[in-house]
Amino acid sequence: MNFINRPFFPPLIAFSFILCVWELLARYSGWSAQVFPGPLKVFVSMWELIADGTLIRHAVASLYRVTAGFYLAMIFGIPLGIILGRLRTLQRVLNPVIQFLRPISPLAWIPLAMLWFGIGDRPAVFLIFLASFFPLVVSTTVAVQSVNPVYFHVAANFNFTRYEVVTKIVIPGMLPAVITALRITITIAWLVVVAAEMIAVKSGLGYLILDSRNALRMDYVMDGMIVIGVIGLLLDHCMMRLSKIESVFWGSVSR
Repeated sequence: MNFINRPFFPPLIAFSFILCVWELLARYSGWSAQVFPGPLKVFVSMWELIADGTLIRHAVASLYRVTAGFYLAMIFGIPLGIILGRLRTLQRVLNPVIQFLRPISPLAWIPLAMLWFGIGDRPAVFLIFLASFFPLVVSTTVAVQSVNPVYFHVAANFNFTRYEVVTKIVIPGMLPAVITALRITITIAWLVVVAAEMIAVKSGLGYLILDSRNALRMDYVMDGMIVIGVIGLLLDHCMMRLSKIESVFWGSVSR
């Protein structure tokens, strides 16, 4: 009973069920192993890619691009969101532009990104930046505007400087909502990097999937898909841990 109550047990059951269904489909669907390889063939080929360093090299390349683009979006997007949240006049000026650009898919920028930055890391980083920037700006703006106005009245009574208002009221008040936005945005960034790597670069998990498809190695394609899912799961877990650390930190500060 104690084993069943462990937190890893339900996911273990779910993934075991998926593996069983996958094996049954591979055996009885009528598709050949070249079209729909079974779990054993996929895991054997994954070990081959790990052993020769191919899978690790492509995964590191994808993570580098996501990290660079995501950090750039944080550096520019969160401060801009704070400014727009505090300066309503500026928000009214810039918000229509942001709302106009935000729905445009980052993939629609691929032709321009390739013309502007060529082939390599820079166009992929640019696309990830676009995918992450606008959600962070909007989420941060809303989070700042949601801070209780009473806090700002108290700050005015105590003659807080703008720096003190931002560091002692705005940032603590907006942080939970912004961390939730970061968790959602990192997933979007991870989705975009895979698509961008299928077109604009010669490395990364997206490129591995495309190159394997062209070579009719569907087992390698599935290997890339599995690694994408595992890394996405780990990124989401890291953001969840960050959210818990944030709540503990600010809880201790408030006490």
